[in-house]
Amino acid sequence: MRRKLAAGNWKMNGTMASGAELVALKDAHPAPSVDILICPPATMIAPMVWQARGSALAIGGQDCHAKVSGAHTGDISAAQLKDAGASHVILGHSERRTDHGETDALVQAKTEAAHAAGLIAVVCVGETLAQREAGETLAVVGAQLAGSLPDAATGADTVVAYEPVWAIGTGLTPTTAQIAEVHAAIRDGLTRRFGAAGGDFRILYGGSVKPSNAAEIFAVQDVDGALVGGASLKAADFSPIIAALEAA
Repeated sequence: MRRKLAAGNWKMNGTMASGAELVALKDAHPAPSVDILICPPATMIAPMVWQARGSALAIGGQDCHAKVSGAHTGDISAAQLKDAGASHVILGHSERRTDHGETDALVQAKTEAAHAAGLIAVVCVGETLAQREAGETLAVVGAQLAGSLPDAATGADTVVAYEPVWAIGTGLTPTTAQIAEVHAAIRDGLTRRFGAAGGDFRILYGGSVKPSNAAEIFAVQDVDGALVGGASLKAADFSPIIAALEAA
């Protein structure tokens, strides 16, 4: 049975004062029946690990370099994230793919680095609006999935997150039928590649998830949780999403 996961991606938002939101979330969910992950900016990982102590909340990074160390100014390695107390890292997010030109091959290399460091990789895939309108969604997502996951990936060290690029931060959300179609295709791709073990991978949905639509999304088959952006910044917004996932 796959344990559901509510993951919050804070992106380039928040300061040390934002730790109060983490404390509020910890107090609101002292014994959650789902996994809860917060991925703040790198500067806040170690302090938030300390603030989350004694709770079920996990803290993760938003990216890592494919190499362990070296002359890579401004980058952070998976080993450094692990050393700071992180347990997860988001990789291949569309904003990284678009803003930094990250390829599937690079995402796969980063995923391998994350696994080597003992981190759980949350690997993102998703299509643009132009690709969806051209009927290319399943082909694009399938190619990203195939190219971004290492052959040695397992459900224990890898989570897949489907994030339609056109729905991120826009307020637009695919229909439940559209979500179901893509999640089913991802599950099929995983089982064809990894056999029965493909059923162990958790598949998250991300893209304008909010308290008002969370329950409907979580009722879709093969939606094992959510990767939430803006609505994860405030405990008052993220907590109802977690509660909806617990009730699903």
